[in-house]
Formats: sequence, structure tokens, C-alpha cells
Amino acid sequence: MNQLLAPESPFNQEQRKFVEGFLTALHSVRKAHSAQQSQTDAPGAPLTILYGSQSGNSEALSKDLRKAARNRGFGPDVMALDSFDFESVGEIQHLLIICSTFGEGDPPDNAKKFTDWLMSDEAPQLPNLSYSVCAMGDQSYTYFCKAGVDIDNRLSELGAQRLADCVLCDVDYDDDFAAWKEAVFEHPSMIEAAEEGGAPIGADEEEPEGAAPGNWSKVNPFPATLLRVQRLSGDDSAKEVNHIEISLAGSGLEYEVGDALGVWPVNCHESVEAILQAGNFTGEEVVDFKGEARPLRCALLRKVDLQVLTPAVRQKMDLPCEDDWLRDRHLIDVLVNFAPQVSAQTLVDSLRPLQPRLYSIASSPKAHPGQVHLTVGAVRYEMHGRICKGVASTYLADRLHPGGSVGVYLQKSAHFRLPEDPSVPIIMVGPGTGIAPFRAFLEERIAVGATGKSWIFFGDQHQASDYLYRGWLEQSVSDGVLSRLDLAWSRDSADKVYVQHKMLDAGAELFDWLEAGAHFYICGDASRMASDVDRALRQIIAERSGGSADDANAYVDRLIQEHRYQRDVY
Repeated sequence: MNQLLAPESPFNQEQRKFVEGFLTALHSVRKAHSAQQSQTDAPGAPLTILYGSQSGNSEALSKDLRKAARNRGFGPDVMALDSFDFESVGEIQHLLIICSTFGEGDPPDNAKKFTDWLMSDEAPQLPNLSYSVCAMGDQSYTYFCKAGVDIDNRLSELGAQRLADCVLCDVDYDDDFAAWKEAVFEHPSMIEAAEEGGAPIGADEEEPEGAAPGNWSKVNPFPATLLRVQRLSGDDSAKEVNHIEISLAGSGLEYEVGDALGVWPVNCHESVEAILQAGNFTGEEVVDFKGEARPLRCALLRKVDLQVLTPAVRQKMDLPCEDDWLRDRHLIDVLVNFAPQVSAQTLVDSLRPLQPRLYSIASSPKAHPGQVHLTVGAVRYEMHGRICKGVASTYLADRLHPGGSVGVYLQKSAHFRLPEDPSVPIIMVGPGTGIAPFRAFLEERIAVGATGKSWIFFGDQHQASDYLYRGWLEQSVSDGVLSRLDLAWSRDSADKVYVQHKMLDAGAELFDWLEAGAHFYICGDASRMASDVDRALRQIIAERSGGSADDANAYVDRLIQEHRYQRDVY
């Protein structure tokens, strides 16, 4: 090694020996780091990882899968299913797919084109392809994991070989996903491919995309402080909608407009006491939940879902009913109707884990530093003669008081973003609580001095009681921040008027905005509103362009490919 210190350096013999020793060690560390970095960047064996994701879970798992693949000597390519070059599928040997199911068994928005192509006669035979599918879903829905299962079956029909059986992941997917991942990489074909790839196998030091300072996550939420709850809907409204303000001070969490906030709720105390009474439990019985011992009352409050029942309830409690009977029942209904003689442990084992709720963020961090705002409809309804309520929405509205703590984490939404160019016009359709992200969009546009025009379609039942953020919206129009505001009130006239009707009325101008490069956004109910708005958009394009329905569909496809048509629907 060359001399590290010049002879004229102002050190005596002992000082020189210490400094040279320190510099030598530092040089060795840097050299080792450079060698490790070159290994990490080695190409590795080819592997394609594709995801179809609506809320972000499948996309997040694809990043985890990429890291696992790198650790095993692969050089994975990760992308959304619709971003994949379909024609190249015959050229790849190993394919892993993570796909959620959306709506009535449909694939997510970023997997529709791939799924249509795969199911068509254009899809080629794939005898040289090895693959596996992780299907994500919610067992409380009829079409549980259907999109992923359909992809798995179709690939098999085309002659592809399974590396591991398709796994059906419920909302509590960690264990099933981990088992599937291990099975995939332990397949002889994958081990052989990794060895032939020639890349060194070692720990991947890359920080996962979207990781937040402090490592706050779904499994390690930040204890945030509730600052404020303000009712937005009027006293005469059939709905209760609240504006929620939460402090992120001290968390290091940084979000962008378009992201979602995950909120961990606590079950209602009254519901838990009713269950304990109906099941003849004291609440002090000790149960094991994922390896941790805790009192039954605590498990029922914070760990298990008391409302969404899966077939496991019928099986473990040996209930004399069909699975369909459970779909619109809660745990209390089971205990009251059947009085099953089960232990506290069996009770807990039969229930699925309580899950966090995702809410579209309704604020810009530039307008509200250190805070995050939500627009939450408190769910209250009657079912089988009982008054029921949404777990998370009423937790925020009733049971959590300002100053109290709630576990939160960020869910990045890479595919629901404002245009990078602030001069680009935007069209936003968000009735009801769907207005939430568009409040954030407008606040962001104000903060950065955006010059692009903005247009909002908003609506609900009654103008007098359901006009959310009325003062702020109307002030935005007065200030010129909001170029146009179209309102639809479905119960204020004999003819029910919805946002899609307002779109059709303004079809000529809306099409002009699209032709000028506008980005089009939808937020809200997926089952009806979003599909109605989508149909209206295609009708407007067909009528104003003079083209056919196929031409309009192709136009919308181009909007999607250019990220000019984005949806945040649930």
C-alpha cells in the first residue's frame, strides 16, 4: 500500500502510526464495500416478476419477491402485468406473478390488458415456460382470488409448467406468501437456473422502495396522534362524513398526494362485551395469537375481525349452516343463533386477523407539514335487527378522541399521481368521500403555483347536507384555482342526477380538455360509480371524435398507457 501521509505532515511518530492505521482500515472497508456493491449489481439469472395491483399490496409484495430473488442469485425484472411486452412471453423461462382480484372477480386496472390477451386466441403455446402465481384476495367476497386463479389455469392450458401450486392469499397473507415464495425458490428448476446464472448469492442491501424512515410499516405502525375530527355532512344527511386530522410529528413519514394512509382500528368495546356474554366467556381466558399469549378480551379488541366471517368459522366451530349464511352475519350472530360450545382458543382460531383500513389522503404535505388529513364516512347500518357499525370509521369518529394514539403507516400509490408538468390540465371525478385525494391535488397545485386548469365533478344525495368541503371548493373557484366545478345531487330532483350525467352534459368541453392533454382521474366506489363514469367517458370520446366504440376504447387505452387515466377506486 502507498504511503498515506506526506513526510511533512504535522504528526509525531505515535500520532503518525495511529492516523495511518485508521486510514488503512478505512481504505479496507471502502474496498470491501466496492466489492460487495459489484456483486449486488451482478446481472444474475433471468427472472420475470409481474404484478397486478389495485391498492398496492401486490406491488409491494413484488418488491419483496425481487429482493428474495436477488438474494438467491437472480437478476429479476419487475413490472405491472400491463407493462409487460406480451409478445416476448415465449422468450422467457421463469415467470412469477402476484395478482389481486378486484370487483366482481376482475383483474386490477394494471392487469386488464394482459389478462384479456392471455385469455384470447392470440396467446401462444408456452411449453418452455416455468411459472407460479400468487393470487391475492379477500375470502369474504364471492370471487375470492378469481383473477389470479384464472391466470394460473390459463398458463397451464397453454402448456406452461408450474414451479409451485397457485396460492390463494386472504387479507392476512404473510404466512401464505412466505410459504409460496419458499416453495418457488426451492424448485429444482429455480435452483439450477440460479446456479447457471453465475451471480454470487448474498444479502441484498438495497432499501425496499417506499420504505419510510423509522421503518414504520403495516406490521410496525407509527403511533400517531389524532388532532381533530370535524363533521362535514349536515345533521339532516343520511350519511355521516368526517374530516380527520392526524399528526405525523416525529415519525419521519413522508407522503405524496395520491398516497393512502393505513389505519389500524380497535374493535368496539360494547361489541366485545356482547360476544363475551353470548359465548359465556369472562374475557380473562388466555389465548395464543400468533405465538403470543394474551387475554381473550384483548385479542377480541385488537387482534381479530368480529364482523367478516370466513368458512373457517363454520369448520372450526362445527356450525350447522352453509358458508353463504355467514356472508352477511357477524360473530355475535353465530354465538346467539347456534350457541356453539367452543373454547376461547377455538373462538380466536376461527376468526381472521383484524386488518388495517386504507384511506385516500386528503391533504398536501406542502399545505399541512407534519399532518395527514382523511375524509371518512362513518358506516352505521341495521342488520338482522341489530345496529351495526364500521370498525375503523366509527373508531375514528367515536372511540378515538383528540390526543389519543392510532397506529398508521403509508401506502404508496405510484399509479395515482399528478402530472409532472404543473401546466397540464386535470379532470377529477370524485363524488362523496371520493373528493378526498382531489382536495390534496388542489392543495398541491396551489403550493407549487401550478398554471394548469383544474376541473372537478362532485356530487352526493343533497346539496344542503352532503356538500363536502363546500366553502373550500367554492373559494377555490373564486380564486381561480379550480377552473370549473360541476355538481350532481341525486335526491334533489325527480330525476336522479349523478356525476356521469354532468360529464355527458359537458362532453364537448371535456373532450377538448382531453385533446389538450388533460389527465383524467376517478376516485370512489368501484362497483357502480367508477364503471358508470368509465362508460360515460367512452361515450363522450366516441361522440365527440366521430369514431366507433372500438375507436373510443383505443383512445382510452392510449390514455391509460400514457398514465393520463388513473383510478383510485374501492
